Amino acid sequence: MLIPLNGTSRITEIETRFTALFGMQPTILVRAPGRVNLIGEHTDYNDGFVFPAAIDRDVLIAAAPRTDRQVRAYALNFNQSSTFTLEDIQPATEGRERWSNYIRAMAWVLHEEGLGTQGMNCVTLGDVPLGAGLSSSAAMLVASGLAFAAGAGLELEPVRLALLAQRAEREFVGVNVGIMDQFISALGQKDHALLIDTRSLTYEAVPLPQSGVTIVIADTNKKRGLVDSEYNTRRAECERAVEILKESLPEIIALRDVSLADFERYADRLPEETRRRARHVVTEDARTLESVTALKAGDITRFGQLMNESHYSLQHDYEVSCRELDAMVEAARSIEGVYGARMTGAGFGGCTVSLVATEAVEKFQQEVPALYKQATGLTPAIYVTTAAQGAQRLK
Repeated sequence: MLIPLNGTSRITEIETRFTALFGMQPTILVRAPGRVNLIGEHTDYNDGFVFPAAIDRDVLIAAAPRTDRQVRAYALNFNQSSTFTLEDIQPATEGRERWSNYIRAMAWVLHEEGLGTQGMNCVTLGDVPLGAGLSSSAAMLVASGLAFAAGAGLELEPVRLALLAQRAEREFVGVNVGIMDQFISALGQKDHALLIDTRSLTYEAVPLPQSGVTIVIADTNKKRGLVDSEYNTRRAECERAVEILKESLPEIIALRDVSLADFERYADRLPEETRRRARHVVTEDARTLESVTALKAGDITRFGQLMNESHYSLQHDYEVSCRELDAMVEAARSIEGVYGARMTGAGFGGCTVSLVATEAVEKFQQEVPALYKQATGLTPAIYVTTAAQGAQRLK
């Protein structure tokens, strides 16, 4: 159960609870945010382009170094503790302690990379909704990395922190993720979204409108049961498409290298399902780049159209949407003043993101939940958000 506390009181809460649990004041306080991806879905593991923003919900960790090699962690969200030693870091298999695998993963990867680690006491508190596709796991990984680095006197450059967090999630947690979630959590900029080239890891901070337009996230409250298996299937289908297209385009490494013109020229060489998967990735990369151009030109209407096109592609070509996501998108688009709406994240549940005229936000909050519940029987959660700063050491 998430604890609904606002920024200042959350810091007070975590520091107070740390002192009560460990009998000392925390000397380290870090935060790392969740994220919402505005456009560019399922492109990051195809070396493509993504356009996420950090959101104003985050994971806080209060900590203090220990003199031994033990890590004692306590999660306020679950009221559960977990202890492990840095000499033998193993995944927690007990359900009550599995939340600690993200902390363990970062300790493990720092050790694997030859970076110093030190035992610590720590308390975690997050208000990124769990299981909603807003990257609560990336936020926990990045925050844990900052906390361990602070305890050991390390300065981790943000891109390296993101790469360490990605490796930790892939190799220790066992989820074969792309780089987007960790990257935006580590490098997000207030009032900006980041256009990230996931191959070169170069990025551009693009200002978001400071008036007139608001980002609204809608959580379907549909549990994402198919994500892991279907995610791996989609990756394999994309890799298959590359292997077939290489016969005609030998220079390509990933779908990111296939232009729209070349795809149209050689698409008929792909099996029908593989062709649709590849078409989504190729067109989504093009949409992402065009959306940034539109945003820079102040063309919010075109940006919204591209969001709508993205959802259609995810729904029909990549087939990672679901009835609940489609119902939420339909409900959002029925509100006058909504420029665009699409699913965001891996799919099969989770959240949608909408770009909404600020004067229409109140109507959105009032009407969309009822429309969605009428269609699905589920009660959604609506989050009006702003683009936030990436991971920070606060103390």
